[in-house]
Amino acid sequence: MKAYFNLFDFSQKVNYKTEVLAGLTVAMTMIPESLSFAILAGLSPLMGLYAAFLMGLITAVLGGRPGMVSGGAGATVVVLIALMQSHGVEYVFAAVALAGVFQVLVGIFRLGKFIRLVPQSVMYGFVNGLAIIIFMAQIQQFKITTPAGTAWLSGMPLWIMLGLVLLTIGIVFIVPKITKAVPASLVAIIVVFLLVLALGIPTKTVRDIAAISGGFPPFHIPSVPFNIDTLKVIFPYSLVMAGVGLIESLLTLNVVDEITGTKGRGNKEAVAQGTANIVNGFFTGMGGCAMIAQSFVNLSAGSRARLSGIIAALAILLIILFGAPVIERVPMAALVGVMIMVAIGTFEWISIRIINKMPRQDVAVGILVAGITVWLHNLALAVLIGVVLSALVFAWESAKRIRARKFTDAQGVRHYEIYGPLFFGSVATFLEKFDVVGDPDEVIIDFSESRVTDMSAIDALNKLTARYQQVNKKLHLRHLSEDCRRLLHNAAGVIEVNVMEDPYYNVATDRK
Repeated sequence: MKAYFNLFDFSQKVNYKTEVLAGLTVAMTMIPESLSFAILAGLSPLMGLYAAFLMGLITAVLGGRPGMVSGGAGATVVVLIALMQSHGVEYVFAAVALAGVFQVLVGIFRLGKFIRLVPQSVMYGFVNGLAIIIFMAQIQQFKITTPAGTAWLSGMPLWIMLGLVLLTIGIVFIVPKITKAVPASLVAIIVVFLLVLALGIPTKTVRDIAAISGGFPPFHIPSVPFNIDTLKVIFPYSLVMAGVGLIESLLTLNVVDEITGTKGRGNKEAVAQGTANIVNGFFTGMGGCAMIAQSFVNLSAGSRARLSGIIAALAILLIILFGAPVIERVPMAALVGVMIMVAIGTFEWISIRIINKMPRQDVAVGILVAGITVWLHNLALAVLIGVVLSALVFAWESAKRIRARKFTDAQGVRHYEIYGPLFFGSVATFLEKFDVVGDPDEVIIDFSESRVTDMSAIDALNKLTARYQQVNKKLHLRHLSEDCRRLLHNAAGVIEVNVMEDPYYNVATDRK
């Protein structure tokens, strides 16, 4: 019988069993990833686990997206590598805390809404690039550290690893066809673990990455000088980390929204992410952000509430305190198999199916974003470049759409009916539409199907007015919307032109 309760009064029914099992599965997949990222940055492995616990717990309770999982993510850790190498771990703690302050301010000032400016093509590129990164990270697990250095597995160890990975993938694929009562990923991890344990199969385990036993995250004020020099050092790292973390978190939130058919709260999530990073900075964690792979694991296990994230965080803490000897014996092959399936599930396969139906510029942007994500592992830069290129493409296409319908009425007045927005990209084409010398003494430009949008448009009208004045001809603007008239009014002194009221259309009176 399903047990339901209302967690934190979020008006949502929660299935105890599904949430607990999903949380345990997420914890299993977060541990090796958090350890790997910490080691990559030259940090203590425990810093990665502390980040997984603190980020996961705080964002699960305070975040704006139930079902989304946060932890010590590689996207934010990569930003801190140079700071770690140049100034040491204490400056890393300070930078993480300052990044959290920036993120809280973004949430307080409600700036999370700007994630809406990310086009779908950029979303496809972001998600697909991340799926490739997740997959490539699993390939790295087929390496082993020897006294001579790092080498690829070969011979029997390689075949054992491949066999166990394929077994895990098979279990994850088959179990949902039999039952959905238990997360397939958790079943696969347990089965492979017990098989290796029972048969004594020699294979790579979590212990081969790092030891994970320790105590509760200790409170620690970063040992750095509290002065302007320190701020100059950590400010750029904190700013970039905050931006990277928020971009990945808010994009992950959007993806989860699409999967669940519900709406998350971006500003609330920004505050939660920032709070979690501030706590990380004072409790020896390496900080982090939302983790799209673990969020997919959580959702695929059936979670739709906050409880699974809380369970995952508490499970990681219990493992640090008491369960390390057991978890360190979990075969890496099981976790690799689960994450490969996550990579396959993360990839937007629909983007491949509809690629011949998408505009070529959108396809190019999506491929570029995915390429930058994979090549540089810099999700923020990839998304930023994608958004800028999409905006430029949009401006170019919009600029080509401006056109003018011309006619002369019975009174000999020349009319230009403008279609399309008048902005910086379209002013050159707009000015080419007019025959200043050949037009009669009075000209009317009708903006009922157009808009004056920026200073470049105002300047274009100013130049056009000057041209007609030089040949002693009068120019009128008709049917400007209220916001366009306000824009012209604010530019008083820059342009002087008649804004005309046609009594039939009831717009505005002539003014000179």
